[in-house]
Amino acid sequence: FNLLIVFLPVAAVLYLDTYERQLLRSLEHALIQQGRVLASALSGTDIRLAEEAERVLRQLERRQEARIRVVDARGRLLADSSRLEPELRVRETDKIPRTAEAGPADTPVEQSLLYTIASFPVRAYRRTLRAPQPPLQGGEFYANTDILLGEEVEEALAGRYGAVTRISSGGQRSVNLYSAIPIRDQTEVVGAVLVSQSTYRILRDLYELRLQIFRVFLLSVIAAATISLLVSTTIAGPLRRLRRQALRIMDRHGRLTGSFDLPRQKDEIGDLARALKRLTENLARQLGYSETFAADVSHELKNPLASIRTASELVRQEADGPRRGELLTLVEHEVARMEKLLSGVREISRIDAHLAEETRAEIDLRELAEQVIAAFRLRGLGGRRLALSAPAAPLKICLSPERVCQVLENLLDNALSFSPQGGLVEIDLSRAGDEALIRVRDRGSGLPPEHMGQIFERFFSYSPAGRRADAACRPADDHSGLGLSIVKSVVEGYGGGVSARNRGGGGGACFEVRLPLA
Repeated sequence: FNLLIVFLPVAAVLYLDTYERQLLRSLEHALIQQGRVLASALSGTDIRLAEEAERVLRQLERRQEARIRVVDARGRLLADSSRLEPELRVRETDKIPRTAEAGPADTPVEQSLLYTIASFPVRAYRRTLRAPQPPLQGGEFYANTDILLGEEVEEALAGRYGAVTRISSGGQRSVNLYSAIPIRDQTEVVGAVLVSQSTYRILRDLYELRLQIFRVFLLSVIAAATISLLVSTTIAGPLRRLRRQALRIMDRHGRLTGSFDLPRQKDEIGDLARALKRLTENLARQLGYSETFAADVSHELKNPLASIRTASELVRQEADGPRRGELLTLVEHEVARMEKLLSGVREISRIDAHLAEETRAEIDLRELAEQVIAAFRLRGLGGRRLALSAPAAPLKICLSPERVCQVLENLLDNALSFSPQGGLVEIDLSRAGDEALIRVRDRGSGLPPEHMGQIFERFFSYSPAGRRADAACRPADDHSGLGLSIVKSVVEGYGGGVSARNRGGGGGACFEVRLPLA
């Protein structure tokens, strides 16, 4: 809109130029018509041309606005409308006339303060930059003479239409149009009708139009200033506040020290501020999670390191004692536990950082589950059983096969570790809308209600009472507490969901995974 304000004066000038040409053409056409009518009326009156011309002009009285003159074949003035009536002589001279609409007390448009301000650049340009112009003639071109032989009259006496535009300065710049039409007596030209009129009326109209355009321009400038002020208060101001908050929200060490203020406005800037607030809250949670994760990893590594240090000191004391072999076995077990813990930490970090970049492929979930079950059976189930239930129609998913295998392996590994000797672990595959549903159910002791919200937390490990006494079960220390957390990270990273609950009759736990179908 502000750019339109710049082009408005240029468009107005171009329009005024076109409008002025149209008015001049209309005025010239009117002069031609008046001259033709009078020339037709005077045709065939060669002997009485002067008398007939004066008679016709007297009959016209004030009904014409132009000055009409009749000349003979030698250019001598025979009749002049401005000499017939005193009123006409005052009004119809080619000096600037007074319009009927403007009273004596009216201030001309060009002398008003607003017009003076609007025309100041043009007047300054004419005074300083425009090249010097030759001096204009003063007053009426045919003043103080009764022989009218201007070029337009000569054209008319030669039998052609003649027209000339003359600019004069009689105190104020004046433009006059002259049109000459031949008077014929059968085939011979016996004189000419010269019609002339000042363009002062057109100039007055242009003055008024220029003033109206300048008023529109001023209103547009005011509107632009108002809109700019509105933009400054509703867009630029809130954006500056957001920028200041963004600069203060984090210190030079990269730590969040605050958050974005919740805005009251409901526009796009308010939406942006709310989105930035949610972003910083998520970032704060992620940073807090990273700090907690690092603390948890450090805490989890302390226990095996303490065991290794204690065992190493005891081995040094009992160089040849009977417990030396047991202590070395403990050291090896703790080292293996640390390796498994670090491997899980590395794996879950890779999932968080690169899951979206991994290659996906369309796979049948039933075929993948059968491959995972076959691998478990080859490694041995320790007296436990696995059962797969799936629909006849294939369940196609477009995910990373390795990650889906990892989800199934962790779920089965968890279910088998909590199942008693001879227990059955069931894997059910089904379709739920546009998702594939995986249920893994065991016959173990189930999930304690107090730990239900911690099942998928990292480094959380639960061992029910009496589980260590079951020789068929794996030692609880084999669990790093990252298996189910990896399942949650993978499934939620693919836009799915995971949940856990206790089975109804018969005991045990049920883990449910939802993955989007291809």
